[in-house]
Parts: sequence; C-alpha cells; structure tokens
Amino acid sequence: MKNTLLSVLALISFSVFANTGTDQPVKKFRFKVMTYNIHHCNPPSAGDKIDVEAIAKVVNAEKPDFVALQEVDVNTERSGKGKNQAQQLAALTGMKFYFSKAIDHQGGDYGVAVLSKYAIIDSARASLPIHADKPEENRTIAAITVTLPSKQKIIFASTHLGLKEPNRLLQAEKIMESFGKNELPMILAGDFNAVPESPVIAYFDKYFTRTCSDCKPTIPVEAPNKTIDFIMAKKGSKLKGGETRVIDEKYASDHLPVVAEFTLE
Repeated sequence: MKNTLLSVLALISFSVFANTGTDQPVKKFRFKVMTYNIHHCNPPSAGDKIDVEAIAKVVNAEKPDFVALQEVDVNTERSGKGKNQAQQLAALTGMKFYFSKAIDHQGGDYGVAVLSKYAIIDSARASLPIHADKPEENRTIAAITVTLPSKQKIIFASTHLGLKEPNRLLQAEKIMESFGKNELPMILAGDFNAVPESPVIAYFDKYFTRTCSDCKPTIPVEAPNKTIDFIMAKKGSKLKGGETRVIDEKYASDHLPVVAEFTLE
C-alpha cells in the first residue's frame, strides 16, 4: 500500500512539474475579453431611445474580464446631459472603466472606453492622426494596465479606426509608436473599420496575433456579411488567444459583440 501511494505521488509530481526546468509549476491564468461597438447605447430599431441597460445585459451574460467599447457618449445631448455611458456601464456590470475622448459631440464627448474586472493601475490615451488631404472624424485609443490575480501585468486597449484606409494605416503606425516598445503583454481590440484582407489588418498582423484567422462577420446585425471587429494579442508575449465567438445579439447595437478566451502563462 505504501509503495502504491508513493508511485501515485510521484506521478502527480511529474505531471505538475514536467517540462518546466524548475521546481515551480507553470501558472496559467485564463480570462475572457469582449469588444463591442455599442452605437452610443442606441438600439437601431428603437428610434432615438438610449438603452444602456441593454448593452450591460449583453456584457453581463458573457461575464468578460475586459471589454473594449467603441462609440461611447459622455454628457451629450442625444444620450443625456450629465450621463457618462462608460461610467454607467461600469456600474451596471461591476467593473472599472477608462474613457478616451475622440471628438466633441453635442455639448459633450464621444470616443472609446475600456471596462476591467480588475483595478486599473495605469492608463494612457493617444489621439490618432489623419492625413491633411483625407479629412474625417478624429480617432483615439484608450489603454489600461492591470495586475491580474496571477500577479502578472498586462495592457488592454480599445480603439476605433478611421473610415479611410490611408488614415487607418497612419493610425496603426501611431498605435505601434505609442505601445510597440512596451514589454508588457498587450491585447488590442476594437472596431478597425477594415476587413481581414485589408492593408491595415496586414500591418497589424506583423505585430499582433488575431484570436481568429477565419473571423466571423460582425455587421450588420441582420445577416452579417462583413468582419471589422477584432481582438488581437501582441507577439512576443505568453498571451495565447483561444476560442473566439461572435454573439448573436441583434437588438442592442448595430454591431455584433465578439468574445475571446485568453491564457497567460
């Protein structure tokens, strides 16, 4: 009996410590990420109605650890003076938030945001450039740094790129200029306004790994036929993207949300 018990313990020890080269087990932390263009919480089928609760319901159903939000209103006339949609969604989901303004809109701000299940220990924003001869709406990126329960730090960022390809490429270069040299693992998610075969996605593919190679369409919500919302992890880290799903939610926004599983060793 004693020999049998020792054999079992030895087998357990081998399975835990094998291939590590140390006496410490490999720690893997699993978490979930969502990206969601929320259309300023205005369901397209509901006229001018603002329904923050509908977006929160979608988030709460998936229970992600991080959410990248695009088209977020803060203190605008259309969504309610004194209403901060990033703050409202954080309260409704029990998460923390960080907002980055892209433009002035109707007496308030409009831009992107991030939600985090974990405390935000640092944050950063960058205005993304546009070509002088390709004018369009200004764009931005919102990034936070958090410490995971595994004690590892990561950067999580949300962005919404321009409508014109030359501007998107310029904006992608700015993102890499701002965050490319940071050695922390980084996840970038958002509405890239670009399909997988586009030059700007090819540019990002040099530095990031998308969670899906055959990504499902995200717009329109009825009979979607175009993929422009992505989640990607910067290469050179131990972040590994896993299962990616497009959520079939047709009411809350004009985009379908995307969720992906991650592992960080």
